Amino acid sequence: MLDETLKQEIQDAYRRVLEGLELTPRYGQRLMIAEIARTLGAIESDDQGRRTSNEHVCVLEAGTGTGKTLAYLLAALPIAKARGKRLVIATATVALQEQVLNQDLPMLQKHSGLDFGYALAKGRGRYLCVAKLDQALEGAEPNPTLSLFEQTIATDAGGDFPQLIQEMADSYSSGSWEGDRDSWPVAIDDRDWRRLTVDHRQCTNRRCGHFGACAYFRSRRHLEQADIIVANHDLVLADLALGGGMVLPPPKDCIYVFDEGHHLPDKALDHFHHRFGVNATLRWLRTLKKSLPELTTALGTQPALNRMLAAFPERIAALEPRLGDAYSMGHQIAGLSQGAGGETQHFRFPNGRAPEPLVELAGQLVIPFAELSRDLETMTGILRESLDPEKSTGLAREQAEPWLPLAALLHGRALEAHALWQAMSTQDPADQKPQARWLTFQTFGSEPELTFSASPVSAAETLARHLWGTCHGAIVTSATLTALNRFERLQERAGLANRYRYQRLPSPFDYSRATLSVPREAVDPGDGAAHERAIVSFIEALGDDEAVLVLFSSRRQLKSVAEALPEPWASRLLAQDRLPKRELLERHRKAVDEGKGSVIFGLASFAEGIDLPGQYLTHVVITRLPFSVPDDPVGATLAEWIESQGGNPFMRISVPDASIKLVQACGRLIRKEEDSGRISLLDRRVLTRRYGQALLDALPPFRREIDGVAMNEAS
Repeated sequence: MLDETLKQEIQDAYRRVLEGLELTPRYGQRLMIAEIARTLGAIESDDQGRRTSNEHVCVLEAGTGTGKTLAYLLAALPIAKARGKRLVIATATVALQEQVLNQDLPMLQKHSGLDFGYALAKGRGRYLCVAKLDQALEGAEPNPTLSLFEQTIATDAGGDFPQLIQEMADSYSSGSWEGDRDSWPVAIDDRDWRRLTVDHRQCTNRRCGHFGACAYFRSRRHLEQADIIVANHDLVLADLALGGGMVLPPPKDCIYVFDEGHHLPDKALDHFHHRFGVNATLRWLRTLKKSLPELTTALGTQPALNRMLAAFPERIAALEPRLGDAYSMGHQIAGLSQGAGGETQHFRFPNGRAPEPLVELAGQLVIPFAELSRDLETMTGILRESLDPEKSTGLAREQAEPWLPLAALLHGRALEAHALWQAMSTQDPADQKPQARWLTFQTFGSEPELTFSASPVSAAETLARHLWGTCHGAIVTSATLTALNRFERLQERAGLANRYRYQRLPSPFDYSRATLSVPREAVDPGDGAAHERAIVSFIEALGDDEAVLVLFSSRRQLKSVAEALPEPWASRLLAQDRLPKRELLERHRKAVDEGKGSVIFGLASFAEGIDLPGQYLTHVVITRLPFSVPDDPVGATLAEWIESQGGNPFMRISVPDASIKLVQACGRLIRKEEDSGRISLLDRRVLTRRYGQALLDALPPFRREIDGVAMNEAS
């Protein structure tokens, strides 16, 4: 249990922050601090500091206004320091990451009396490679063979690139720039940045002549000294995928906080999605074949490399016809003519089962790509060791160094190819969820492409094993973690065990200051034309001075309604597809400040990411219940599996997910304690379908109004 000294330290820090910022203590915030302290304080460890207890995760739904960032920092930091662990704060959005870094942590340092350091963690690809910058300044072209593989990289030094690299060199050497892309004063073109950075396979680490000046490893040294590391979900997941401890500290030495935790399952799925573009692969294999004479001249004096390079033509010759077969077979399976252009099309294999001929062909591709991956890994290892003066490989540093980026790049591509074909050829266990498998047909410029894809339908088992099972402790928090008032949907998707601690914290807001209305105009959206007319009619009747956010579930309907509105509404309208988000919000605030009405038309992203407190938003209009049909390949495969097990995917997936989205949409209105206003739901299904009451019951306790008549909440 939490000892009295730590408990007093947390309480004193909280009191000092409240006094320093002249804040009133919030009941939900105090509960959150207590729950986190209780969970983390009860974690038991052995003499080596390894966790021995299994109740080390708490999941806390804390609505807007709770002050959850301050709560988890105050509760977790003293315990992490006392246990010799690092506190890793992972957010899902850049906006929250910037808030934690630039507002919350400086405020905590100033007022809490706690002694701590903090640092921002980013992946290697966000940092300048000093070796590449040095090459660029000397006018040395990147390895010409490497440039053939990275066809989007400019091979000349024209345009503004010379000026850019000189400015970077001056700023980096003077210390006014720390070498990370995000802090450069202007946006850097992707093409230029790729010439100045490396990934983890291409980096030579301590063997690099510029290691002492390396921007990435300088940032790592800051991380090693920091008590709090601020990262994002993607970086934590990428580190776990590499085995943990590669970018961030090892999970066993970390207490994680996943803020905006409802995004974590989807973020995790993205990390296990394998893709393989047939024509893209054929291009790099053919380029490799053409480059073999140059490679052999440069590296063939090393016996092992010479043998591998001599074997590459046979390996490539074995792959090319099979990839041609895969391209033809994919079109045949989908019933498309080869080279067909047009829009991107997905062809999903029902229940994730690829046809037997494709499974057989995939099996024939697994071994060649495994062999190619193994050879390229060996080649990369030899080239990397050749940079170490204490290692004798038969190659001089100046021979090996130019070719290491190419070998590392090809190794990564071969590994991904092997992973895809292995997933395509493997039979799913009968007692487990299947993988989703599908084809994508698209055109890049004038070039057609067929991409094979495979993905798990759930990241739960992976998260359970590699995250929750290995970390010292974790906190998952967000304003929307429950679906239909329960945590089961999140548990299922994120692999969170029943034994962990779960709590919904009370909101500081008085939701009776807002009215949830299902007006007379609300109709069943099954009749699309009638629903569209109802939306237009409702908007026309809005007050001239209202600040309104209208949320649509389809871009097509948003455009149709916008086009149907007469003046003055048409000129007053701010539509998401017409303006950048920042400019749209600035115009909206300006109109409200001038006493004019303003109406924003937005899609799903506006239902979660918009913060317009007070007078800037007094009316939220939700045009229809936010059901999303699981028609993406992963969601559709999961729905099929649930149905095959006797379940109802609509009730198990669609309704709970709609509940979360509806809560998020309604949450746009009340952002501060004094806020008030109206939410209008223009979808009568909430009254006529059996799931409607459950969706309403999961919303905050707004006043309710049906067809213009105020309802007793108890009814």
